[in-house]
Amino acid sequence: MSPVNMSAYHGEEAEAEHMEDDDVTLGADFENLMYTADTTASQAPSREDIQGISWHELSITREDYRKTRLQSYRNYKNIPNSGEASGKDCLKTEKGSSFYTFKKNFRSVTPSILHFQLRELVWATSNHDVYLMSNNSITHWSTVTSSGDEVLDLAGHVTPSEEHPGSLLEGFSKTQVSSLAVKDGMVVAGGFSGELICKHLDRTGVSFCYRTTCEENAITNSVNIHKNSSGALHFMASNNDCGVRKFDMETYQLVQHFHYPWPVNHSSVSPDGKLVTIVGDDPDGLLVDSNNGETVGRLNGHLDYSFASAWHPDGVTFATGNQDKTCRVWDVRNLSKPVAVLKGNLGAIRSIKFTSDGQYMAMAEAADFVHVYNTNTGYMKEQEIDFFGEISGISFSPDTESLFIGICDRSYGSLMEFARDRVSGSAL
Repeated sequence: MSPVNMSAYHGEEAEAEHMEDDDVTLGADFENLMYTADTTASQAPSREDIQGISWHELSITREDYRKTRLQSYRNYKNIPNSGEASGKDCLKTEKGSSFYTFKKNFRSVTPSILHFQLRELVWATSNHDVYLMSNNSITHWSTVTSSGDEVLDLAGHVTPSEEHPGSLLEGFSKTQVSSLAVKDGMVVAGGFSGELICKHLDRTGVSFCYRTTCEENAITNSVNIHKNSSGALHFMASNNDCGVRKFDMETYQLVQHFHYPWPVNHSSVSPDGKLVTIVGDDPDGLLVDSNNGETVGRLNGHLDYSFASAWHPDGVTFATGNQDKTCRVWDVRNLSKPVAVLKGNLGAIRSIKFTSDGQYMAMAEAADFVHVYNTNTGYMKEQEIDFFGEISGISFSPDTESLFIGICDRSYGSLMEFARDRVSGSAL
């Protein structure tokens, strides 16, 4: 992650620093036209927009604003011209597929982003239960009741209600959450100062509080919950101090600590628990042995720093997302070149997710676009979901029936729900 004072680059300040202000183009009346009610699939056509934006009342059409947005959006990059130079190897996909159809836009929930480069803050645990960061709280949103409840308030003081070796009994105050994972009944949140906070969804209170490091540049860039090669539930934390730490979720003990030459922005574990994808502040990524952290392969091809990775459930292919505006799909059996290079429209690829059946992969840009690919077609068939706003995260439901997109925007922040199209999607 970028070696800057991150306290100056979060929330709306990051948007103002790195992205063009929407209101400049849309005019002063834009915020006055906010449609605060939810939008459903049946209502979207009459409202002209799935976000409820009344374009007919604005001085610019949606098509013209999209063109302006594509031209003016400032993609953050650490290596100059990386986005412009990355297009030569990209797959020319066939757009127009409809694997997931729009179902509802929930305006009552407001996803938030605290770090402009870290966008894995939305997690679905079923096709109607979604967990996300909203302001300073971890929030559970039910699509059945269209209502949310607070899981953990991190604006105040948080202390552990259980005793575990290494846990900080004094807890943390005013934790700024940079990373989040919710899976298998557990919540893990990582903070700007190396904080790790663990909670069981079915228990009151917090189970474990831990500080990974006291270094100044200690932001927790990503956390993930997974099962190791023996089937035990673990979680892994990737940090700006160049470290990757693995914890046992039953004892909350640190079981492994790997160190790399550069800040690690994201790590993901293969389905069998034997391999780990490591990406960070270097154009090249690593494939490492989960038992000892040693490199078993190098990923050459990206032109900037990477912030996303994910494994296909087959355990053979995985993907990495980069600030060069590309997602690269790799095969562990031959890492000499990627299986596919997929190009975004606007900015960095900041989140990647596969469905549990492996048929689809979604990649989220920093703003405005989520791309869904049919993996069975060699990633040739693509659905492009087009909207306006910074993306806080994406998540497929475990049963693959739903896709959720968190949108962080001063005027049109929301949680979008898409449903798997079993009719048209199965024909592609």
